[in-house]
Amino acid sequence: MNHSRRYSPTTILLCGGAIIMLSLGIRHGFGIFLRPMTLDLQWPRATFAFAIALQNLVWGFSQPFVGMVADRFGAGRVLAVGGLLYAAGLASMAQATTSLELALSTGVLIGLGLSGTYTIVFGVVSRAVLPEKRSLALGLLSGLASFGQFAMLPYGQALISHIGWWWALMVLAINVCLILPLAIPLASARGVSTGTSNVQQSVASALAEARAHRGFWLVTLGFFVCGFQVVFIATHLPAYLLDQGMSVDVGMVALALIGLANIPGSFLAGYLGGRYPKKRLLTGIYTLRAVIIVAFLMAPVSEWSVYLFAIALGLVWLGTVPLTSGIVAQIFGVQYLSMLFGIVYLGHQIGAFLGGWLGGYVFDATGSYLLVWIIAALLSGLAALVNLLADDREVDRRVMSSVPA
Repeated sequence: MNHSRRYSPTTILLCGGAIIMLSLGIRHGFGIFLRPMTLDLQWPRATFAFAIALQNLVWGFSQPFVGMVADRFGAGRVLAVGGLLYAAGLASMAQATTSLELALSTGVLIGLGLSGTYTIVFGVVSRAVLPEKRSLALGLLSGLASFGQFAMLPYGQALISHIGWWWALMVLAINVCLILPLAIPLASARGVSTGTSNVQQSVASALAEARAHRGFWLVTLGFFVCGFQVVFIATHLPAYLLDQGMSVDVGMVALALIGLANIPGSFLAGYLGGRYPKKRLLTGIYTLRAVIIVAFLMAPVSEWSVYLFAIALGLVWLGTVPLTSGIVAQIFGVQYLSMLFGIVYLGHQIGAFLGGWLGGYVFDATGSYLLVWIIAALLSGLAALVNLLADDREVDRRVMSSVPA
């Protein structure tokens, strides 16, 4: 890739947003493939759920290392390789006929592809914009990710309806290849600031600093809950609604509405994150999630209750991402943001693994998703508390470096 040309922060933001629209939009649509694939291939739902859960685990464990490579050597090649792995995973998913093949394609290949095409973008954009505009830019990124969910879900459902799930996956694999040209502006991005205290660090020093920071781990624990909720709902909501007697279109529309509502939700979270304490905003988001889930479970099931639930949840769906990544940048600076946010995202993906897998396991064991819904609501209270307790003050390395060893 040609690194000689410099692109504006706006171009970097828009191309990064387009990458995330493709990457996360397709990822949030895997739930619409659950029922047709398990019926055609005669798999239990736990087989599909385990592959999605493994995807999130692979994504999470690879993310810190992928972020480290992007921080040290640039994001362009990482994004290109991630896009190719993502496309290969989708194509291989279409060919899968056994649980092992599904796990290797949907779980391993797509998981690695996602690690190279999502949080990396947040690190690049964070370095490309001025610190005072960072929270808003990250909110815009999350909003574009939600627009991808809103657009790709009806698109994916239309593909399944007209050409079947096999061809739908092949078309999506071709679509993902658009990430390669979109990565070019991000490959040339240069940072406007390297850290809150302008002190350069080694990778080992940055890791040691984060490891000793209590607030870093509390924020990571809160993000674990986000992953559990998002992947459980994105994977199992369409099937849950079918079990309640709803049509297949209701589940698709519900997920699309979540994505649509999260466009203003993420933008607002980013905007407010530049003006109010991010940890208090996160506490509010997780509290609202608990209230929304409990209200959904208590309300009579109807199309309108589903759509109201989707809109309400969408407003607080991915607003956690700009706020959580913003806290990490606020504490440690942006020099190693891709790596450090990658570690936080590992917590998110461990939660995602449990949410995706537990949903299928509990359903196969009990014939109901109720227990997992209750767990999701209770975990929101935990996330609200730990974010409230997190120390989000910036690390002053000038003071630290003046202390004799």
